[in-house]
Amino acid sequence: MRRIGIWVAVGGLLLSTAACGGGSNDTGTGGQAAKADSLAVGFVAEPANLDFTATEGAAIPQALLVNVYEGLVKLTQDGQIQPLLAEKWEVSDDRKTYTFTLRKGVTFTNGAPFTADDVVFSLDRVKSDWKLKIKSQLDVIDKVEKKDDTTAVVTLKRPSNGWLYSMATRLGAMFSRTGVADLANKPVGTGPYQVSTWKRGDSLLLAANDKYWGTKPAIPQVTLKYFKDATAMNNALLTGGIDVISAVQAPESLGQFSDPNRFQTVEGTTNGEVTMSMNNSRPPFNDKKVRQAVRHAIDHKALLDTAWAGRGQPIGSMVPPTDPWYEDRTGDYAYDPAKAKELLGGKTFNVKMRIPNLPYAVASAQVVKSQLAQVGITAEIEPLEFPARWLDVVFKQGDYDLSIINHVEPRDLGIFADKSYYFRYDNPEFGKLLAAADEGTEQEQSDTIKQAAKLLSEDAAADWLFLFPNLIVAKKGITGLPKNAIAESFDFTGLARQ
Repeated sequence: MRRIGIWVAVGGLLLSTAACGGGSNDTGTGGQAAKADSLAVGFVAEPANLDFTATEGAAIPQALLVNVYEGLVKLTQDGQIQPLLAEKWEVSDDRKTYTFTLRKGVTFTNGAPFTADDVVFSLDRVKSDWKLKIKSQLDVIDKVEKKDDTTAVVTLKRPSNGWLYSMATRLGAMFSRTGVADLANKPVGTGPYQVSTWKRGDSLLLAANDKYWGTKPAIPQVTLKYFKDATAMNNALLTGGIDVISAVQAPESLGQFSDPNRFQTVEGTTNGEVTMSMNNSRPPFNDKKVRQAVRHAIDHKALLDTAWAGRGQPIGSMVPPTDPWYEDRTGDYAYDPAKAKELLGGKTFNVKMRIPNLPYAVASAQVVKSQLAQVGITAEIEPLEFPARWLDVVFKQGDYDLSIINHVEPRDLGIFADKSYYFRYDNPEFGKLLAAADEGTEQEQSDTIKQAAKLLSEDAAADWLFLFPNLIVAKKGITGLPKNAIAESFDFTGLARQ
């Protein structure tokens, strides 16, 4: 057996979609933000419900993963895999059997003890009860067995580089066998927080779990405050209604927070690819030349400067720089309107751009519309309420020509391997490359994923507008704010006040 220690860096692929949503314009928090033992954080992604096993999007795991629900492992800010409910694990020489030693004395918030039975229950439940496409990432599991109360054994059908990484996402969340009756409203986890109250359209209050097995969070009460409007969220921070803006929605407004005696700004990176999807299954984007023309028609630097105040960076592919197999593919389709017109062969098109009503998507769509018009493509912008309308019309039905969404889940290149996914991209060779990467050595994995990313770019399966920045503004004296955001959750456990 090969013993895996405290820090393990493992590559992987995750099939999912990303999304942000809206909430209340109310900036008040009843004075909560001023209390030393509480913190109010502004968000735009309000969950439709609290069940991430049946509901798409990033809003639920952003709020609950690591904070309320824990897995056997978790991701660090630099993308490494760290033990959580598992103290350690061993991997067999054939890389197919993982033996997890579980922490003792862990209980769920409903009082039930956490044991290997819950590991079996939780992982079996992914196959039987989860409703999301991402559950296919655990299809590689052959069986999950309890050796004793503190030992669980997972046997894979084949070696997989990606499955343990997927276990650090929502897929690996551990559930109580007696706590899944009402996941949409009453989450039951082992984490440092539990859901206290939820005012739909306004806020979600997390309170410290007094029975938590690990280090208690420094801030025992966190309010997630939801805003539809970037100005309202900025005003809430300026007037003391909230303490932190989790992700700045109007980068051009940062000057309001330039006083170092009152505010601090944290700027880093994410793995969120702001992707302009093209429906590969219907005209005109079932024609590769038209898709290539679109990529040549977009001036990505000008778009980033105009739509997002130059924050973030062009990337040219679905692989962000924080992944070990990143290659700069921004040169694949240089801005060249003449080349775009040549590829279109003198034809003109009218297309419908159905986008979520989110600030970055609305701002980017306006620039894209202007640039496409210069080469003969007229785009009609139709904002859709997010999450419900966008997820229904675009994501589920695939009823669109163009769309723009920020795909925030880690290592999500593999979403293009599913031809039923809303991109409707269908190239069997791409899927074969990803499968080979998952089974290969570490070097083979890196080399093969680079080949897959190159193929995806050459096929112009989509256009990657820019990498979304991690841009946080907070009151002075708040510590533990994450510089980089490359996991699904916003981890509140490290936050504190000086």
